[in-house]
Amino acid sequence: MSWMCHGRTNGEMVAKLQEYGILKSKVAAEAMRQIDRADYVLDHRSAYVDSPQPIGYAATISAPHMHAYCLDYLVDHLKPGMSVLDVGSGSGYLCAVFALMVGETGRTVGIEHIPQLVERSIESVKKGPAAHLLEKGALSIHVGDGKKGFPEAAPYDAIHVGAAASELPKALVDQLKPGGRLVIPVVDSLMIIDKLHDGTIHKHSAMDVRYVPLV
Repeated sequence: MSWMCHGRTNGEMVAKLQEYGILKSKVAAEAMRQIDRADYVLDHRSAYVDSPQPIGYAATISAPHMHAYCLDYLVDHLKPGMSVLDVGSGSGYLCAVFALMVGETGRTVGIEHIPQLVERSIESVKKGPAAHLLEKGALSIHVGDGKKGFPEAAPYDAIHVGAAASELPKALVDQLKPGGRLVIPVVDSLMIIDKLHDGTIHKHSAMDVRYVPLV
């Protein structure tokens, strides 16, 4: 029912995601309510439509229902004080949501290979309630090759990848903490990668998806 999760406002969009059972975590829902999707899209008229939206440079912001699914998969790894990496951070929307969830004592890092999107995403974050986390250094967004992760701030409790990899990047698995979780589209499958406390890697497919390629 995800295609029905449109809203006239940001709050209404989040309420629809909850109503249809897509967004189950109350903590994630509250963070999504606080971060206005309209600050992260080019066309404000379609900000609350439940579909991917172009953000320029052949990139998109994912549909709200996909953000909701990924937040639910990661919510136990996005508690205050935890660390999270957003690969292919694009608009910066999920970076802001993650940052609110892990807070000032946590660390949120975004990495994006298009410099113009990095600049714009930082300006977008400054419009909302995650701005102070940028100022304090708890949230940062960098230009770089997302397939290599961001080892300077590793290891991470959570890693999210917002574009489809052709294969699972070893660098990202290596940068997970024991007990951490990676959510990544690989070809046309959304994969959940758990690193157990003994270092064992457990993989499973959550659903079929269609994402732009990770480059």
